Amino acid sequence: MSMDDILLEADDHMDKAVEFLKQEFRTVRTGRASVGLVDSLKVAVESYGTSLTLKELANLAVAEGNVIIIKPFDPSTLKDIERAVEKSGLGINPQNDGKLIRLPVPPLSTERRDQLVTRIKQLAEQQRISVRSTRRDANRALDAEKKAKTLTEDDVERGQKQVQELTDDYCKKIDDLLVEKTKDIMEI
Repeated sequence: MSMDDILLEADDHMDKAVEFLKQEFRTVRTGRASVGLVDSLKVAVESYGTSLTLKELANLAVAEGNVIIIKPFDPSTLKDIERAVEKSGLGINPQNDGKLIRLPVPPLSTERRDQLVTRIKQLAEQQRISVRSTRRDANRALDAEKKAKTLTEDDVERGQKQVQELTDDYCKKIDDLLVEKTKDIMEI
C-alpha cells in the first residue's frame, strides 16, 4: 500500500468519526425544539412488520418555537409513533390529537443541562479515541511498508508526521463541535 493510500484511508476513517459525532449531537436535546431530535428515531410499525425512522413515516416541523409537530403519512401509524417517542427517553410527553402528534419541548433544568454536557463529552471522547486508533493503524501500516522495503525511512517519517497532523486537525474539529454543542445546551 502506498503512503498516499494509507493517508487517504486514515483521513476517510477520521472524517467518518467526526460525521458520526455530528449525527449523535443532533439527537441530544438542547433548550430549543429541533426536528433533528426525533427524525432518526426508530419506530416499530406493527402493521408494516418492520422498523422505520420517523422521517420515513411522517412530516416533521417546528411550530411556535418550542413544539415539534409530527404528521404521519399513514394515520394508522400514529400509535406506533407515539409509543416510540414515549420509549425514546427524550423526556417529552407526546400529545396525540388523532391526526398528528405535538411534542412540547420543555425548558431544561440546570441539572439536566449538566447531565447532557457530561453525555456529549463522553461522545466526543469516544470519537477522539476512534481518531487516535486510526492514527495507530496508519502508523502500523507505514511501519509494515518500511519492513517490506516499499517505503524509505524518510518517507515513513514524513507519513507519520502527516498522520499526526491529520489526527490533530480532526481532534480540533471534535473539540470545536463539543464547545458549540455545550454552548447550545447551556444557553437559556
